Amino acid sequence: MEEEVQEIKNTKPKGLSSKLWMPKQVLITPAAMEEPWGRQIYDRVKSLGLPVQELKHNRITGLRGADERETYRNAKSTLAIVTAPASALKLQPIPPSADWQFHLAEGCPAHCQYCYLAGSLQGPPVIRAFANLPAILENLLHYGKANEITTFEASCYTDPLGIDHLTGSLAETIRFFGEQKNMNLRWVSKFSQVDELLSLPHNNNTQPRISINTDFIARRMEGGAASIAARLAAVRKLALPKAEGGGGYKTGLVIAPIMPVPDWEEQYTDLLDRLEQALDFPCDITFELISHRFTPGSKAILQEWYPNTSIDFDETNRSLKFNKFGGKKYVYPPLTMNLLRSFFQSELKRRFPNAPVLYWT
Repeated sequence: MEEEVQEIKNTKPKGLSSKLWMPKQVLITPAAMEEPWGRQIYDRVKSLGLPVQELKHNRITGLRGADERETYRNAKSTLAIVTAPASALKLQPIPPSADWQFHLAEGCPAHCQYCYLAGSLQGPPVIRAFANLPAILENLLHYGKANEITTFEASCYTDPLGIDHLTGSLAETIRFFGEQKNMNLRWVSKFSQVDELLSLPHNNNTQPRISINTDFIARRMEGGAASIAARLAAVRKLALPKAEGGGGYKTGLVIAPIMPVPDWEEQYTDLLDRLEQALDFPCDITFELISHRFTPGSKAILQEWYPNTSIDFDETNRSLKFNKFGGKKYVYPPLTMNLLRSFFQSELKRRFPNAPVLYWT
Protein backbone atom coordinates (compact mmCIF):
# COMPACT_ATOMS: atom_id res chain seq x y z
CA MET A 1 0.00 0.00 0.00
CA GLU A 2 2.88 2.40 0.65
CA GLU A 3 3.91 2.38 -3.03
CA GLU A 4 0.33 3.07 -4.10
CA VAL A 5 -0.01 5.92 -1.61
CA GLN A 6 3.18 7.54 -2.88
CA GLU A 7 1.98 7.21 -6.47
CA ILE A 8 -1.33 8.83 -5.55
CA LYS A 9 0.44 11.72 -3.82
CA ASN A 10 2.70 12.33 -6.79
CA THR A 11 -0.22 12.97 -9.18
CA LYS A 12 0.02 16.72 -9.88
CA PRO A 13 -1.98 16.65 -12.09
CA LYS A 14 -1.13 13.47 -14.08
CA GLY A 15 -1.14 10.06 -12.50
CA LEU A 16 -3.08 6.84 -12.19
CA SER A 17 -5.86 6.63 -14.74
CA SER A 18 -8.35 4.21 -16.21
CA LYS A 19 -8.78 3.16 -19.79
CA LEU A 20 -11.16 5.53 -21.52
CA TRP A 21 -14.37 4.01 -22.81
CA MET A 22 -14.50 4.05 -26.59
CA PRO A 23 -17.73 2.86 -28.21
CA LYS A 24 -17.62 0.44 -31.10
CA GLN A 25 -20.18 2.54 -32.92
CA VAL A 26 -21.62 6.04 -32.67
CA LEU A 27 -25.11 6.85 -33.91
CA ILE A 28 -26.43 10.38 -34.41
CA THR A 29 -30.03 11.32 -35.15
CA PRO A 30 -31.12 14.03 -37.60
CA ALA A 31 -32.48 16.13 -34.72
CA ALA A 32 -29.13 15.91 -32.92
CA MET A 33 -27.30 16.96 -36.07
CA GLU A 34 -29.35 20.16 -36.09
CA GLU A 35 -28.14 21.10 -32.61
CA PRO A 36 -24.84 23.04 -32.43
CA TRP A 37 -23.79 21.05 -29.38
CA GLY A 38 -24.72 17.83 -31.15
CA ARG A 39 -22.49 18.83 -34.05
CA GLN A 40 -19.70 19.50 -31.58
CA ILE A 41 -20.01 15.99 -30.12
CA TYR A 42 -20.15 14.63 -33.67
CA ASP A 43 -16.92 16.43 -34.60
CA ARG A 44 -15.25 15.29 -31.39
CA VAL A 45 -15.96 11.58 -31.89
CA LYS A 46 -15.03 11.81 -35.58
CA SER A 47 -11.67 13.33 -34.61
CA LEU A 48 -11.05 10.29 -32.41
CA GLY A 49 -11.47 8.02 -35.41
CA LEU A 50 -14.67 6.44 -34.15
CA PRO A 51 -17.16 5.12 -36.72
CA VAL A 52 -20.19 7.43 -36.86
CA GLN A 53 -23.46 6.58 -38.55
CA GLU A 54 -25.85 9.40 -39.42
CA LEU A 55 -29.35 8.01 -38.98
CA LYS A 56 -32.26 8.84 -41.26
CA HIS A 57 -34.75 9.01 -38.42
CA ASN A 58 -34.76 9.97 -34.73
CA ARG A 59 -35.29 6.47 -33.35
CA ILE A 60 -32.48 4.20 -32.12
CA THR A 61 -33.11 0.71 -33.50
CA GLY A 62 -31.17 -2.37 -34.51
CA LEU A 63 -29.56 -3.08 -31.15
CA ARG A 64 -31.64 -6.14 -30.26
CA GLY A 65 -29.69 -9.38 -30.32
CA ALA A 66 -30.66 -13.01 -30.21
CA ASP A 67 -30.95 -12.86 -26.42
CA GLU A 68 -30.65 -10.34 -23.59
CA ARG A 69 -26.89 -10.86 -23.25
CA GLU A 70 -26.30 -10.03 -26.92
CA THR A 71 -28.65 -7.05 -26.71
CA TYR A 72 -26.73 -5.88 -23.65
CA ARG A 73 -23.37 -6.17 -25.45
CA ASN A 74 -24.66 -4.32 -28.51
CA ALA A 75 -26.13 -1.49 -26.46
CA LYS A 76 -23.21 -1.10 -24.07
CA SER A 77 -20.80 -0.64 -26.96
CA THR A 78 -22.92 2.09 -28.60
CA LEU A 79 -22.96 5.84 -28.09
CA ALA A 80 -26.11 7.48 -29.46
CA ILE A 81 -26.16 11.26 -29.87
CA VAL A 82 -29.81 12.27 -29.50
CA THR A 83 -31.92 15.18 -28.29
CA ALA A 84 -33.41 15.01 -24.81
CA PRO A 85 -37.21 14.76 -24.93
CA ALA A 86 -39.39 17.61 -23.71
CA SER A 87 -40.19 15.58 -20.59
CA ALA A 88 -36.52 15.86 -19.56
CA LEU A 89 -37.05 19.58 -19.03
CA LYS A 90 -39.64 18.90 -16.33
CA LEU A 91 -37.29 18.31 -13.43
CA GLN A 92 -38.00 15.90 -10.60
CA PRO A 93 -36.82 16.26 -6.98
CA ILE A 94 -34.11 13.82 -5.93
CA PRO A 95 -33.71 13.84 -2.12
CA PRO A 96 -31.46 13.26 -0.29
CA SER A 97 -28.89 13.82 -3.03
CA ALA A 98 -30.09 17.22 -4.29
CA ASP A 99 -33.12 19.44 -4.78
CA TRP A 100 -33.51 18.53 -8.45
CA GLN A 101 -32.17 16.03 -10.95
CA PHE A 102 -31.36 16.76 -14.57
CA HIS A 103 -29.69 14.72 -17.26
CA LEU A 104 -26.75 15.26 -19.60
CA ALA A 105 -27.09 11.70 -20.87
CA GLU A 106 -28.75 8.37 -20.14
CA GLY A 107 -26.88 5.10 -19.75
CA CYS A 108 -23.44 4.29 -18.40
CA PRO A 109 -20.35 2.68 -19.97
CA ALA A 110 -19.45 0.73 -16.81
CA HIS A 111 -20.59 -2.83 -16.15
CA CYS A 112 -21.65 -2.84 -12.50
CA GLN A 113 -23.41 -6.04 -11.55
CA TYR A 114 -25.65 -4.18 -9.09
CA CYS A 115 -26.47 -1.39 -11.60
CA TYR A 116 -29.22 0.88 -10.24
CA LEU A 117 -30.20 1.89 -13.78
CA ALA A 118 -31.46 -1.64 -14.47
CA GLY A 119 -35.20 -1.33 -14.63
CA SER A 120 -35.09 2.48 -14.47
CA LEU A 121 -34.43 3.13 -18.17
CA GLN A 122 -36.49 1.61 -20.93
CA GLY A 123 -35.06 -0.55 -23.71
CA PRO A 124 -31.49 -1.72 -24.33
CA PRO A 125 -28.90 0.04 -22.10
CA VAL A 126 -27.40 2.17 -24.89
CA ILE A 127 -25.49 5.29 -23.79
CA ARG A 128 -27.42 8.33 -25.05
CA ALA A 129 -25.69 11.72 -24.99
CA PHE A 130 -28.00 14.72 -25.25
CA ALA A 131 -27.27 17.14 -28.06
CA ASN A 132 -29.49 19.99 -26.84
CA LEU A 133 -27.26 20.82 -23.87
CA PRO A 134 -27.75 24.64 -24.01
CA ALA A 135 -31.53 24.21 -23.67
CA ILE A 136 -31.05 21.74 -20.80
CA LEU A 137 -28.83 24.18 -18.91
CA GLU A 138 -30.97 27.23 -19.63
CA ASN A 139 -33.99 25.36 -18.28
CA LEU A 140 -32.29 24.99 -14.89
CA LEU A 141 -32.59 28.74 -14.32
CA HIS A 142 -36.35 28.30 -13.88
CA TYR A 143 -35.74 26.08 -10.84
CA GLY A 144 -33.21 28.19 -8.97
CA LYS A 145 -34.18 30.25 -5.93
CA ALA A 146 -33.09 33.85 -5.66
CA ASN A 147 -32.08 33.92 -2.00
CA GLU A 148 -31.00 30.37 -1.20
CA ILE A 149 -28.81 27.71 -2.78
CA THR A 150 -30.52 25.20 -5.04
CA THR A 151 -28.68 21.93 -5.76
CA PHE A 152 -28.86 19.99 -9.01
CA GLU A 153 -27.78 16.36 -9.47
CA ALA A 154 -26.45 15.41 -12.93
CA SER A 155 -25.63 11.72 -12.48
CA CYS A 156 -28.88 9.92 -11.72
CA TYR A 157 -29.06 8.25 -15.14
CA THR A 158 -25.43 8.29 -16.27
CA ASP A 159 -21.82 8.59 -15.23
CA PRO A 160 -21.07 12.00 -16.79
CA LEU A 161 -17.30 11.76 -16.29
CA GLY A 162 -17.13 8.36 -17.95
CA ILE A 163 -18.22 9.84 -21.30
CA ASP A 164 -16.97 13.42 -21.02
CA HIS A 165 -13.94 12.76 -23.24
CA LEU A 166 -16.52 12.06 -25.97
CA THR A 167 -19.10 14.76 -25.22
CA GLY A 168 -17.48 17.59 -23.25
CA SER A 169 -20.89 18.10 -21.64
CA LEU A 170 -19.79 17.75 -18.03
CA ALA A 171 -17.01 20.32 -18.43
CA GLU A 172 -19.42 22.72 -20.14
CA THR A 173 -21.94 22.23 -17.33
CA ILE A 174 -19.30 23.00 -14.69
CA ARG A 175 -18.49 26.24 -16.55
CA PHE A 176 -22.20 27.11 -16.68
CA PHE A 177 -22.69 26.61 -12.94
CA GLY A 178 -19.53 28.60 -12.26
CA GLU A 179 -21.33 31.64 -13.69
CA GLN A 180 -24.50 31.24 -11.60
CA LYS A 181 -25.48 32.48 -8.16
CA ASN A 182 -27.08 30.21 -5.57
CA MET A 183 -26.99 27.20 -7.91
CA ASN A 184 -24.77 24.22 -7.13
CA LEU A 185 -23.96 21.25 -9.34
CA ARG A 186 -23.40 17.75 -7.98
CA TRP A 187 -22.21 14.69 -9.88
CA VAL A 188 -20.66 11.34 -9.03
CA SER A 189 -18.42 8.97 -10.96
CA LYS A 190 -16.57 5.66 -10.84
CA PHE A 191 -14.09 6.96 -13.41
CA SER A 192 -10.90 8.91 -12.82
CA GLN A 193 -10.01 11.07 -15.86
CA VAL A 194 -10.40 14.40 -14.04
CA ASP A 195 -7.34 16.25 -15.37
CA GLU A 196 -9.33 18.36 -17.84
CA LEU A 197 -11.63 19.51 -15.04
CA LEU A 198 -8.94 20.86 -12.70
CA SER A 199 -8.50 24.27 -14.33
CA LEU A 200 -12.19 25.00 -14.93
CA PRO A 201 -13.66 28.18 -13.34
CA HIS A 202 -16.10 26.34 -11.08
CA ASN A 203 -16.18 29.11 -8.44
CA ASN A 204 -17.02 26.55 -5.74
CA ASN A 205 -20.42 25.93 -7.35
CA THR A 206 -19.67 22.29 -8.24
CA GLN A 207 -19.19 19.35 -5.90
CA PRO A 208 -17.75 16.31 -7.67
CA ARG A 209 -18.03 13.02 -5.80
CA ILE A 210 -16.16 9.84 -6.48
CA SER A 211 -17.77 6.49 -5.73
CA ILE A 212 -15.45 4.08 -3.94
CA ASN A 213 -15.68 0.58 -2.49
CA THR A 214 -13.46 -2.31 -1.47
CA ASP A 215 -11.07 -3.79 -4.02
CA PHE A 216 -12.98 -7.06 -3.71
CA ILE A 217 -16.24 -5.41 -4.85
CA ALA A 218 -14.64 -3.12 -7.44
CA ARG A 219 -12.72 -5.92 -9.18
CA ARG A 220 -15.58 -8.42 -9.22
CA MET A 221 -18.65 -6.23 -9.64
CA GLU A 222 -17.62 -2.95 -11.32
CA GLY A 223 -16.32 -3.96 -14.74
CA GLY A 224 -15.05 -1.16 -16.94
CA ALA A 225 -14.75 1.36 -14.10
CA ALA A 226 -11.49 2.81 -12.83
CA SER A 227 -9.53 0.93 -10.21
CA ILE A 228 -9.92 2.07 -6.61
CA ALA A 229 -6.33 3.32 -6.66
CA ALA A 230 -7.13 5.49 -9.69
CA ARG A 231 -10.31 6.80 -8.07
CA LEU A 232 -8.43 7.75 -4.91
CA ALA A 233 -5.89 9.57 -7.06
CA ALA A 234 -8.79 11.41 -8.73
CA VAL A 235 -10.23 12.42 -5.35
CA ARG A 236 -6.86 13.83 -4.36
CA LYS A 237 -6.51 15.82 -7.59
CA LEU A 238 -10.01 17.27 -7.30
CA ALA A 239 -9.58 18.27 -3.65
CA LEU A 240 -6.05 19.69 -3.83
CA PRO A 241 -5.91 23.51 -3.95
CA LYS A 242 -5.41 25.01 -7.39
CA ALA A 243 -2.14 26.48 -6.20
CA GLU A 244 -0.87 22.93 -5.73
CA GLY A 245 -2.02 21.70 -9.15
CA GLY A 246 -5.43 20.45 -8.08
CA GLY A 247 -8.96 21.50 -8.82
CA GLY A 248 -9.79 23.18 -5.51
CA TYR A 249 -13.20 21.51 -5.43
CA LYS A 250 -15.28 20.75 -2.41
CA THR A 251 -15.25 17.01 -2.96
CA GLY A 252 -17.44 14.15 -1.87
CA LEU A 253 -17.01 10.43 -1.35
CA VAL A 254 -19.88 8.09 -2.08
CA ILE A 255 -19.27 4.70 -0.50
CA ALA A 256 -21.65 2.44 -2.37
CA PRO A 257 -23.03 -0.08 -2.47
CA ILE A 258 -21.97 -1.07 1.02
CA MET A 259 -22.09 -4.87 1.31
CA PRO A 260 -21.33 -7.21 4.23
CA VAL A 261 -18.97 -9.31 2.12
CA PRO A 262 -16.65 -11.78 3.89
CA ASP A 263 -14.20 -9.89 6.12
CA TRP A 264 -16.08 -6.66 5.34
CA GLU A 265 -14.74 -4.82 8.38
CA GLU A 266 -11.14 -5.49 7.37
CA GLN A 267 -11.82 -4.61 3.75
CA TYR A 268 -13.57 -1.33 4.50
CA THR A 269 -10.92 -0.48 7.10
CA ASP A 270 -8.29 -0.89 4.39
CA LEU A 271 -10.30 1.33 2.04
CA LEU A 272 -10.59 4.08 4.64
CA ASP A 273 -6.88 3.76 5.48
CA ARG A 274 -6.05 4.41 1.83
CA LEU A 275 -8.51 7.30 1.62
CA GLU A 276 -6.99 8.88 4.73
CA GLN A 277 -3.55 8.64 3.16
CA ALA A 278 -4.80 10.19 -0.11
CA LEU A 279 -6.43 13.11 1.71
CA ASP A 280 -3.57 13.96 4.06
CA PHE A 281 -4.09 17.72 3.68
CA PRO A 282 -6.82 20.14 4.84
CA CYS A 283 -9.80 19.75 2.51
CA ASP A 284 -13.56 20.20 2.45
CA ILE A 285 -15.16 16.78 1.94
CA THR A 286 -18.48 15.06 2.58
CA PHE A 287 -19.62 11.44 2.69
CA GLU A 288 -22.70 9.66 1.37
CA LEU A 289 -23.25 6.06 2.51
CA ILE A 290 -25.52 3.75 0.51
CA SER A 291 -26.15 0.11 1.36
CA HIS A 292 -26.97 -2.38 -1.38
CA ARG A 293 -30.59 -2.88 -2.30
CA PHE A 294 -32.55 -4.19 -5.27
CA THR A 295 -36.08 -4.40 -6.63
CA PRO A 296 -37.73 -7.49 -8.15
CA GLY A 297 -37.51 -5.87 -11.57
CA SER A 298 -33.83 -4.91 -11.33
CA LYS A 299 -32.95 -8.38 -10.01
CA ALA A 300 -34.52 -10.05 -13.04
CA ILE A 301 -32.68 -7.78 -15.48
CA LEU A 302 -29.31 -7.98 -13.70
CA GLN A 303 -29.39 -11.76 -13.54
CA GLU A 304 -29.96 -11.82 -17.30
CA TRP A 305 -27.10 -9.38 -17.89
CA TYR A 306 -24.74 -11.02 -15.37
CA PRO A 307 -25.76 -14.68 -14.97
CA ASN A 308 -22.57 -15.50 -13.06
CA THR A 309 -22.77 -12.62 -10.60
CA SER A 310 -21.56 -13.19 -7.06
CA ILE A 311 -24.11 -10.75 -5.63
CA ASP A 312 -26.54 -12.33 -3.18
CA PHE A 313 -30.02 -11.66 -4.59
CA ASP A 314 -31.77 -14.07 -2.21
CA GLU A 315 -34.85 -12.23 -0.87
CA THR A 316 -34.91 -14.46 2.22
CA ASN A 317 -31.69 -12.75 3.37
CA ARG A 318 -33.29 -9.30 3.09
CA SER A 319 -35.99 -7.11 4.55
CA LEU A 320 -38.77 -5.87 2.31
CA LYS A 321 -39.50 -2.15 2.15
CA PHE A 322 -42.02 -0.14 0.15
CA ASN A 323 -41.61 3.31 -1.32
CA LYS A 324 -44.35 5.97 -1.29
CA PHE A 325 -45.68 4.65 -4.61
CA GLY A 326 -45.97 1.08 -3.34
CA GLY A 327 -42.85 -0.19 -5.10
CA LYS A 328 -40.86 -3.00 -3.46
CA LYS A 329 -37.18 -3.02 -2.63
CA TYR A 330 -35.08 -5.49 -0.70
CA VAL A 331 -32.59 -4.14 1.84
CA TYR A 332 -30.43 -5.71 4.50
CA PRO A 333 -32.20 -6.69 7.73
CA PRO A 334 -32.05 -4.21 10.64
CA LEU A 335 -29.29 -6.01 12.55
CA THR A 336 -26.96 -6.00 9.52
CA MET A 337 -27.82 -2.40 8.69
CA ASN A 338 -27.07 -1.29 12.24
CA LEU A 339 -23.70 -3.07 12.24
CA LEU A 340 -22.69 -1.48 8.94
CA ARG A 341 -23.91 1.96 9.89
CA SER A 342 -22.22 1.92 13.30
CA PHE A 343 -18.92 0.88 11.75
CA PHE A 344 -18.88 3.71 9.21
CA GLN A 345 -20.11 6.36 11.63
CA SER A 346 -17.36 5.46 14.10
CA GLU A 347 -14.54 5.10 11.57
CA LEU A 348 -15.38 8.25 9.61
CA LYS A 349 -15.75 10.38 12.72
CA ARG A 350 -12.37 9.19 13.96
CA ARG A 351 -10.55 9.76 10.67
CA PHE A 352 -12.41 12.75 9.25
CA PRO A 353 -13.98 14.53 12.25
CA ASN A 354 -14.93 17.65 10.26
CA ALA A 355 -16.44 15.83 7.28
CA PRO A 356 -20.23 15.51 7.48
CA VAL A 357 -22.05 12.32 6.51
CA LEU A 358 -24.86 13.71 4.39
CA TYR A 359 -26.98 10.62 4.67
CA TRP A 360 -27.08 6.87 5.20
CA THR A 361 -29.54 4.79 3.24
